[in-house]
Amino acid sequence: MNRLVIDKAGRVCLPKALRQELRLTPGDSLQLECDGEQITLRPVRAPERIRKEQGVWVYRSGNPSTVSIRKLLENGRDERHRSLVRHNK
Repeated sequence: MNRLVIDKAGRVCLPKALRQELRLTPGDSLQLECDGEQITLRPVRAPERIRKEQGVWVYRSGNPSTVSIRKLLENGRDERHRSLVRHNK
């Protein structure tokens, strides 16, 4: 159990060992919750963008796509075709 001291500006300093354990770096955000006399701080973490699913690394942008895979492939083919036609002129 660590004892923290509040400075004149109302700040507290988290011990280095705790910051390292929680992988906290300058600029990270903490969520503050208060319940009676108990204060809880929790790191605010962005959702994982890349993770392994069934042995394959998958990137999640967080934005649902409204374009179908078929449409993306067609657009890519069309762009390559236009590029080749311009290049051969």
